[in-house]
Amino acid sequence: MHRTVFDEDHESFRQTLRSFIEAEVLPVYDEWYAAGQVPRDFYHQLGELGIFGISVPEEFGGAGLDTHKFEAVLTEETARAGVLFGCTGAHVLLSLPYITMLATDEQKKRYLPKFVTGEEMWALAMTEPGTGSDVAGVKTTAKRSDHGTHYVLNGAKTFITGGVLADRVIVCARTAPPREDDRRFGLSLFAVDTKSEGYSIGRKLDKLGLRTSDTAELAFVDVKVPAEDLLGEENQGFSYLGRNLSSERWGIAHSAYAQAAAAVRFAREYVAQRTVFGKPVAHFQNTRFELAACQAEVDAAEAVTDRALEALDAGELTPAEAASVKLFCTEVADRVIDRCLQLHGGYGYINEYPVARLYADSRVNRIYGGTSEVMKMIIAKGMGL
Repeated sequence: MHRTVFDEDHESFRQTLRSFIEAEVLPVYDEWYAAGQVPRDFYHQLGELGIFGISVPEEFGGAGLDTHKFEAVLTEETARAGVLFGCTGAHVLLSLPYITMLATDEQKKRYLPKFVTGEEMWALAMTEPGTGSDVAGVKTTAKRSDHGTHYVLNGAKTFITGGVLADRVIVCARTAPPREDDRRFGLSLFAVDTKSEGYSIGRKLDKLGLRTSDTAELAFVDVKVPAEDLLGEENQGFSYLGRNLSSERWGIAHSAYAQAAAAVRFAREYVAQRTVFGKPVAHFQNTRFELAACQAEVDAAEAVTDRALEALDAGELTPAEAASVKLFCTEVADRVIDRCLQLHGGYGYINEYPVARLYADSRVNRIYGGTSEVMKMIIAKGMGL
């Protein structure tokens, strides 16, 4: 079935990415996997490719394209190859929308040129040791100084994707107590320089999957954040966070679809060459039926996420629709990847094989960006239940 969501520019970008991955990433990816992160200079390479600047206005060094379709192509190509571009997603999909939406002209002039080149890598810090999906429960505080020149940041964050190598982190902190009738009031967002005194990186977390995407604990002890690094208005942080959740959840859904499609590709290639009882595994009816069922699920996920991509670009993707897409595609990916791993037999359990890495990588899709259970609550609310 012909996909209509991409045009010639997107397909040209796809070929550029595929060639780059084959030449620059696959030969060294096992080293990155063992190290648990990509080299810092790899982000400079991505900056030179223009990957970070697609949606950045031209005046700041970007291409100025208001679309998520190039992100979709990037997601598909990295999944197809069984690799990750480190914390590119945290830099572009999670952080950039807050800069473009909230930053003043002065801030954009300071932030975006270095963002585009990869000279400054960004991350988003919302989750705390005791606060996940309930963002209103954030305990990190940012108290304004008497002279109003800066804020003093204290607290801790965890599960921060890109936290190890980040140069700036968008930190959600409480600048005022919650109101009795609105516990979401009082949150603010800050673009914190990671070189600031009192800012420290705790443990680099040892995750089940996504091994080349570093994840860290962060701590803030009397960190002075200049007032000019406040993003948007004080105490309005919760509403800002809500505006970008739909794009984040679509991104997770599209990644899940791409991983499922890649798993089917890996399984097809494996069963065609693996021999059991004198025959290729692909010759057995069970193999053909399993892969056919997986392909049908991947086709459905592709249709769902492509439709959501068009809606997202048009500014029409609702929170309930984004939740539905994420729930469906992530559940599909878990089923498909599990079945494709089974077709690999014992080799499917060996990290040398991409399907094993996909199995580990995909599990978090049903957790971050809002758990599947939270997605169901949002969908039910959208149904008027």
